[in-house]
Amino acid sequence: MSITQERKDALVKEHGRVSGDTGSPEVQVAILTERITNLTEHFKTHAKDNHSRRGLLMLVNKRRSLLDYLRKKDEGRYADLIAKLGLRK
Repeated sequence: MSITQERKDALVKEHGRVSGDTGSPEVQVAILTERITNLTEHFKTHAKDNHSRRGLLMLVNKRRSLLDYLRKKDEGRYADLIAKLGLRK
């Protein structure tokens, strides 16, 4: 359900603005999206795991807050990120 260090490093390299950038909203949203995807797969086999479901809801809310912040600060970066991650239809 958590992601490996190698996968996290790949996400930082792909979405970071500079090398080693782990604090930008783009990187944080990408990491949260990866974790949300992993938890969603987990629930396909463990439907009654309500403790993890609470964690999933907290991750989704955190991602929503970061996306709202990014939209308020820079609409172009927001649009690029949701297109790259495929979040909005």
